[in-house]
Parts: sequence; C-alpha cells; structure tokens
Amino acid sequence: MTEAFRYQRALAVAPEFDVVVVGGGPSGLGAAIAAARNGARTLLVERYGFLGGNLTAGLVGPCMTSYSLDGSQQLIKGIFEEFVNRMVAAGGALHPSGIPARSPYCGFIEYGHAKVTPFDPECAKITALRMVQEAGVSLLLHTLVVDAIIEPGEAGRRRVTGLVCASKSGLTLQPGRLMLDCSADGDIAALAGNPVSLGRDGDGLTQPMTLFFRVQGVDDAAVEDYVRIHPEDFRPFAAIVAKARAEGRFPAPRKGIGLYKTLQPGVWRINTGRVLRRNGTDVHDLTAAEIEGREQTMQLLDFFRSDLPGFENCSLLDTAATIGVRETRRIVGDYTLTLGDLQNGRRFEDVIALCGYPVDIHAPDGAGGGTAEAPPTANVYEIPYRVMIPRELDNVLVAGRAVSATHEALGAIRVMPPYFAMGEAAGTAAAMALAQDRSPRALEVPELQARLRAQGACLGEPEAV
Repeated sequence: MTEAFRYQRALAVAPEFDVVVVGGGPSGLGAAIAAARNGARTLLVERYGFLGGNLTAGLVGPCMTSYSLDGSQQLIKGIFEEFVNRMVAAGGALHPSGIPARSPYCGFIEYGHAKVTPFDPECAKITALRMVQEAGVSLLLHTLVVDAIIEPGEAGRRRVTGLVCASKSGLTLQPGRLMLDCSADGDIAALAGNPVSLGRDGDGLTQPMTLFFRVQGVDDAAVEDYVRIHPEDFRPFAAIVAKARAEGRFPAPRKGIGLYKTLQPGVWRINTGRVLRRNGTDVHDLTAAEIEGREQTMQLLDFFRSDLPGFENCSLLDTAATIGVRETRRIVGDYTLTLGDLQNGRRFEDVIALCGYPVDIHAPDGAGGGTAEAPPTANVYEIPYRVMIPRELDNVLVAGRAVSATHEALGAIRVMPPYFAMGEAAGTAAAMALAQDRSPRALEVPELQARLRAQGACLGEPEAV
C-alpha cells in the first residue's frame, strides 16, 4: 500500500455555473450544447486542448451507425445530425445515408455497419469548437477534474457542490448547481462515492485498448480488389493474418486487419492493435498501454509493408494522441440496461434515445470478439433516462460510456452516435430541472421527451419501430 501523506491548502473558488459538463467528447458535446441552448449557464471542462474526445484525440472513426441494425431507418439525429451536416458542408465528412455495408468506409464489414459516418478528425475539432461557442458554452481546456466536493442530499443521497480542477493555473474549486459527468470513466460519480462496476462479471476484465493510427501511400484499388476476391475472409486479410499468427509473426492478438478508408486517397485508419488486461482508470496501466500500443503500431507497419497487398509502400501518417479505451467504469444507476433489453427491443416509458448498433465486445483476454461473434439484438432498441441517474447522487447525470449498463449491453451502446444522443438528453434535462427548481430525478420525463423531439431527436412510437 502506498504511504499516505496528508496535504491541505486553500483553493481559489471560480465563478459558479448552472451546469458544469466534464469531458468534451461526443456525450459532453451533446450535453454542453443542449444545456446552453436550453438556457443554462454552462461550462465545459476538457483535459485536452481541443474537443472531440475519442473522435479526435483517439483518432477513432468512422462514427458507427446512427441507423437501425438493418440500415433502413435513421435513429439518431438532433445535435449529432447537425454536427455531421456541418462537417459534410465543410468537405470533412460523408453523410451516413450514402454509406452501405461492406464498403471500404466501414472496413468491409456487413453486420451492423451499414450507414457509418466517415469524417476527418481535424474537421471534427473545429466543428465541435464552433458549435460549442455558438451555443454560448464557456470553455475550460487543459483542465482535469481530480476531486468532488459533496454534501448531504435527499433521502440519504449526496449532492456534488463543486469540483476540484487541476491545470497550469494550479488547483481551483469549480462550483456548479448541476454536474454532467461525460468523462467516459464515470470520474465524477466515482469521486462522489456512487457505486460503480468495472468490466465483465467474474473477473472484472475490460475490453482491450487500441491505439488508432493512420497510414498513407496505400494502393486503394489493390486493397479493395483483394477483399473482393477473398470473400472467405471474415475480416480483411484474415487468411494472411492467420498464417502469420501460426508462424509467430503477427504482433497483435487479432484475427484480421481492422482498416477504414478515409476521405483522402491512399489514407486508411487502422484499428488493429490490441492491448489486453489493462485498466483505463489506473495511470500505471494507461502508461503501460501507451507504450505497448506504440510498439505494436511500429511492428504492424512492418507487417503491412511486407505481407499485405496494397500496403507495400505505405508509411505512417500519424498516431492518436491517446490510446483508445473501450470500457472502464459503469455507474450503478436507477436502472441498469441489460442485454435482454436490447435483444427484446424492450420499450421504456422514459426512453431518451434509440439505437441499432449490435453488441461489439472485443475479447478482454484474447483475439476474439467483435460483431462477428456477438449475440443478436433487436433491429431497434431503446435507452432509458434512468441509466444516466446515479443511484446515490441527487444533482449529477452521467452520459456516455459510463452509464448504468451491463458489460454486454455497454458493448452495443458504446459508440459515438448514441453518446451524442445521451449527452443531448442529459444537457436538456439539466437545463429543464434547473428551470423548474427540481432534481434531474424528479423531472417529468414526458416533458423532457417532448423537448427532445422538438430539438430533432428520434424517440420512436410503437407503430414507427
């Protein structure tokens, strides 16, 4: 056990905001923009010097489907659709309506990969920044939240009255009336003492991390021709990878090559590295994962040039600023979303988002997993408001990866479009709750649903889905 050292100092207190959003990834963007547009004085706190989270810092792309599983119906619109359309207008994205399954843009994958959204990460950065500023959100970049100040709430629960923020300016206390935890790791909920779960039942292992990177100088036609004439490969170059794995020459625990065509000729995103058995909420594991991920990248590049048709002359364009984390904490909320809910298409009176992406769990301890090995889900399933309400906190909502869900259910909703939708719902709910002087838990959900529909969200009707 690490030796304890007691440290005490007075902190400067920053001006209070109605809503403090922690994390500027997809859920944080949706939350901050929605809260500000609905009249709340909103602050967005982000640890990087730019917005987007895994969209940008993680180089993760494309955005997985915002449509039903069969690709027939768009389910997620609102702020996400506005974000996409603005990137399309700037020449930095393609609208998902024009991207079929098995196209190069979706990695040649069919199941659950119709209607993805290819985009340029630099376009995403400036689009996110402009949308946040236009909404009137105050920004605090280069800032990490390291503690939560709590006081007693109602019915034995707790309230978070302020956040301890660390930056180049030192430590400050940021007060807020309502806190939106969009940290992806449930940081605020955990710091405030709300129960959390980590990883899968039994051993607590989480999905592996991946360092995304981009390569240039690829012969696009050669790649597409190879995939076309090798339909037996369940993933691109699977037979080549299997041979190399048998010979001990493949550097990552994967069965194929995850690759996604970008908007630039000859440039592909690579989602192939895999770092196992690391905890994304532990700084030592994150450090080790970054090291391992970058070594994998260099070894994969050598393998690509020596073994993969079309990659003979490729070179590294860039690596992500941070390793991509698929799964960490999940809060214990007022309701826990289950795999059965997704499989049965269960309807919830407090639905705040629809989704159609399948279960996509990368094996926490090996090369398996992904949508190819996934249990089936309904064509359309619902996400309820209660999964965002921490069971033991009064004035905190959680949106994004850390919502209350089982390991299996999170494997389906852990992608960008539903994060935007959950964030928009959380930000809208926060502003409405403040205007009505009530806690988010006491909000009249039909009023929230009506507001979300007015903002362009799709919540579905029984006859529509």
